[in-house]
This record gives sequence, C-alpha cells and structure tokens, in this order.
Amino acid sequence: MTAMHVVIGGASGFLGGALTEHLRSKGHQVTRLVRAGEPADDASLWDPHTGRIDSIVVDRADAVINLSGSPISKWPRTAARKREILRSRLSATTTLANAVAASTTPTVFISGSGMSWYGTDRGDEILDESSSPGDGFLADVSQQWEAAAMPAVEAGARTCFVRTSLVLDDDGGMLKLMLPAWKLGGGAKLGKGTQYMSLISRHDWVRGIELLLDNPEINGPFNFSMPQAVTNAEFTDALGDAVHRPTFLAAPRFAVKGVLGGLSDDLLGSLRLSPTALLDAGFTFGEPDLASALEAALR
Repeated sequence: MTAMHVVIGGASGFLGGALTEHLRSKGHQVTRLVRAGEPADDASLWDPHTGRIDSIVVDRADAVINLSGSPISKWPRTAARKREILRSRLSATTTLANAVAASTTPTVFISGSGMSWYGTDRGDEILDESSSPGDGFLADVSQQWEAAAMPAVEAGARTCFVRTSLVLDDDGGMLKLMLPAWKLGGGAKLGKGTQYMSLISRHDWVRGIELLLDNPEINGPFNFSMPQAVTNAEFTDALGDAVHRPTFLAAPRFAVKGVLGGLSDDLLGSLRLSPTALLDAGFTFGEPDLASALEAALR
C-alpha cells in the first residue's frame, strides 16, 4: 500500500484511535481533526456544528475518514440524547462531505455508519448490502447519516459507507462494559438467547478500513461483520468459556425491558449480517469466527 495522507474525524475514539495507530505503523501520515486546544503537528481544528474546517488540509489529503458521532450506548436515551445522536453524525458528515466535494481533486471519503441501517430486529434474515433498509430510531439515524455524504458522491469522490457491527476488544465497546459482570459469574443470556448478534474483532475492523483505502475500484456500503453471526446464547457461552466463568443465568425479556427501556430493543433484536461486499473485494478475516475474535480481543 502506497503511503497516504489520511484525515480522520473521530481519531481519539475506540475505533479511531486503533486505526490511527495502525496507519502510522504502516508509514502513513494521519491528521486528526480536533475541536479544541492548541493544534499539534498532527492535528487540525474543526467545528462540525458550524461547518468550519481547514479546506487546505482536505485538499492535501489522499483520504478522509469520518468516525465522528455521539455514543449511542448512553442511557437513558431521552429525546435530547436522540437529537444529539443524530445531530452529531449529520453535522460531522455534512462538513466533511462538503469539504471533499469542494476539493480541487475529490479524495476518497470513508464514512461511518451502523448495522442499525437494517433496523433493530430482522429475525433470521441474512442481511447483505443489497438488503432493504429497516425501521426505527437508529435505522433512521444510519440512513440519514449515509445520505449526508451525498455531496462527496455527487462530486465524484470514491465514497464508502462502513456499516459497523458490534466490535470486540477489551479496552472499549461492549466487551469493556460486559467483562466485569462476566468475570464475577454474572454472565447471562438475554431473553430467549436466540436473537442473532453480528460481531467483528477490532483488528479486522481496522484491516477492513485499510482495504477500503487501498482498493481504488470499490465504493458503496460495506457490512463490517464476521462471516457468521452468532446467537446471543452462543455468545454468552463463548464469553463465559473465555473468562472461565459459568453462564447459567438468563435475563427474561420483561426484565431487560424494565431495566433498559428503549435500549433493550438494541439487545433483544436480531441482526444477522453478511459481509458480502468485503469478501467480494478480497478481504480475508484474521478472526473469522467468535472463538478467534474473543481470543484476539482478550489478549
């Protein structure tokens, strides 16, 4: 892969930090977009809510990656939280897409999205990138999120949408939240445990972005998930085995709903993604199944 200059919004997050470190280890130049403080040599100030960004930085970049957005996992998901979840994604994407579109040479634009593009609960349906969009709050967020990138697409920039599933690594994401309870023997399947969970190791997520950067022939949406989704019961047992703790408990559906309210829909719903576009582009998973993904996540 030829050395590139990559501009990243959201470079300090769970995924952006790992991506930045990986790209730099491969000899690429990374400019982080930051919202406050004195810009370092590797950073540039921006304000996505007002659309302010240094156009020269974008003009000089080979690729722009958008990972910005307020966390969806914060609870309770009030009306104000919902507005912030949507606003943060649309403002960041619109700012970057407009900057890419205005660039003298439209660059590669890789924009974050989520598996919730397909909705919350699609049962046993296998969902590839040609599947229909879903319904619900997070589905609407993801669909508007992708639509906000249209200025870059219309300007001729090669644009990829990363529909990220649940990312496994023990220093962030859902594993960081779950591990304390599991290590104490409190691991439990949720509801009947038959709902599908789509997952990917953080290592493979980063490598997937690298493939999108490196392949000039591909664009459009990409499901970032392992080839085989697993049920919640399978995941519960596998995580229990990985941390050497029993997982005989079960959290009834009504209890999960009672504690988490609207957030429970995200955990009790079933999304069975297939990474068809990634596989067609020649991607080889380093951790293609749950056992290997957990092993990599818990090293």
